This record gives sequence, structure tokens and C-alpha cells, in this order.
Amino acid sequence: MLPFKLIYSDDYFLPIGSHVFPAEKYRMVHDRLLATAVAEPSDFVTPQLASDQDILLVHTPQYVQKLKTGTLSPSEEMQMEIPYSPELVRAFWLAAGGSILAAEHALKDRVAINIGGGFHHAFPDHGEGFCMIHDVAVAIRRMQRDDKIRTAMTVDCDVHHGNGTAAIFAGTRTPSDPLPSTSASTLGSTGGQPPAGKMRQAHAGEVFTISLHQHNNYPARKPHSSIDVDLPDGIGDDDYLAWLDNALSSGLRQFEPELICYIAGADPYREDQLGGLALTLEGLKRRDELVFRVARARNIPVMVTYAGGYARKVEDTVTIHCNTVVAAQEVFAWPKSS
Repeated sequence: MLPFKLIYSDDYFLPIGSHVFPAEKYRMVHDRLLATAVAEPSDFVTPQLASDQDILLVHTPQYVQKLKTGTLSPSEEMQMEIPYSPELVRAFWLAAGGSILAAEHALKDRVAINIGGGFHHAFPDHGEGFCMIHDVAVAIRRMQRDDKIRTAMTVDCDVHHGNGTAAIFAGTRTPSDPLPSTSASTLGSTGGQPPAGKMRQAHAGEVFTISLHQHNNYPARKPHSSIDVDLPDGIGDDDYLAWLDNALSSGLRQFEPELICYIAGADPYREDQLGGLALTLEGLKRRDELVFRVARARNIPVMVTYAGGYARKVEDTVTIHCNTVVAAQEVFAWPKSS
């Protein structure tokens, strides 16, 4: 039995037909975790649909009404890049319910993983980039509304910039001092100065947003996160981890979150069809371990969502997502008192 819960439903499947987004990956991850004995049936918890009131904590009434009544314009549906259907709306409401449930379990168990979600390109009034609604933002706002947390931090390691996240939690930003070329590591030395790349930051508000992404990639317009790490094409494992460590240490010097929402995209993988970074399967697992070790060392609960992953072989995407569970198991299996 895992020391945390996995949130999953067979109804996470997105009914989008033939598409670069592998809608079958959620079921494949679930089945692989069971087949390899990483998880057992009792480790999984089935979510309920988020309520419309939950969705309205983030999204505008006009947009929610369009989704519920099927009245998106052709241009709005084109911007979303997935074909509208009432069944798709239900799947996204369910993903938001899963992220709410993952946040609740993370606050109890220190970590929880939604085998889905991470739809970070959705804005309050429209969808973009395969994302209809922003489940992570909904979960954060629900936890805040219920007085379970006041502050949260998003750590977005999808290869694509978290533009919806940045826009939703923008508030009023005041640029902070430039980061030094090297900084005190969250967990010790990273082995020197991070490679060519750019980190920019500004923050105000109760949600601190970090996005670590390929600069020359979707979306073209990247609203400012609290910390944006604009990575050059082709960056590999060690350099990526150095930048991630830098971003985490900088963010946690400035901000004290009561919950970390980790968006563990599989698409920084070197064989990803929509990415241009060069991380290996092992490097992506080390990425997950780093986030989990930082959260555990500081006693900050962490909830995980899966976001994108478009490997040429869908089995690789499934491996990356399963390794996130393995990494959490390895880090959080330590005695709580240690």
C-alpha cells in the first residue's frame, strides 16, 4: 500500500478522437501501476465531478454558460484545439474534481497524485492548448474558500509555459531584484552555475507561480509568472535540474506556501513530439524526486497533476507518469519523524 492516494477515474478519458494528446494515457498509467505492483486497488480514490460553483471560483459565468450549453464560437473552439462535446465538458469537470480531491488528500497525507489534470493553458474566459478549464486553479481556490489553506505555490514543469496559471494568479506584480547567477541550493550544491537561460521574477498575492519551460515553444505570448525560467532548446538533465533547484530555492526564500501544486508534465522528454528539450526518462524521475524532496524537507504538502506528454511512443509517456508515483513513494516512504 502506498503512503498516499492516487486519484483516478476511467472517465478521465477525453473524447477527442484522433489527436496528438494521448487520451488513453490515464487508463494506461492506472493499469501499469497495478500490473507492476507499484500500487494496489485500495490506493486509488475515485473523484466526483466538480460543482459549477467550484468552476466559477476561477472561470467567468459567461464562459461556463457557453461550455454548459454548447455555444462556443468556432474561433473559441479552434483556440481550445480540441473538439467540443458535452462529454468533454464532463471529463474536464471530473478532472477538476480530481484535483480538488488530490489537494484535500495532500493536506492530510503530505502528498497526493491526480492521475490526470494539469490543464494549465485555460484562462478564466476561454480555453487554449487542449485545456478547457484550469483544474489546478479551481482546486487552489476551493481550498482557500474552505479555509484549508491561505497560500499556495504552483511548480509547473510542463515543457510549455503555464500561461493560464500566470494570468489567473497575476494580481499586481512588483518586479523583484534580479536573481544571482548562482544561489544557495534548496538541497545542497547543484554543481555550479546553471547554463545559458533566463530567469525572471515578480510576485504579489497569495499564490506564487513558477514555470520552467522551453522558451521557443507554445504559447507565443507568455504572461509573467512569479518566476519564469525560459530554457534554451535542447537542455539536458543536469542543466534542467540546476535551473529547477534555483527556481525552487528562490521561490521558497520569498514565499511560504501551505500547499505546492506540482504540474508534472511528461513533455520535457527528449522524444516528445511537441517539445524541444532533451531530458531522459531517468532525468524526469530525478526532477520529480527533487520537487518531492524539497516539499518533504520543508513539510509542505504537495499535490500532483500530470499535464502534457506526447512521446512518439505513448508507452514512454506512461513510464514517465508512473515514475512520478514511484518517486513519491521513495521520498515519502521515509518515516514522518525523519
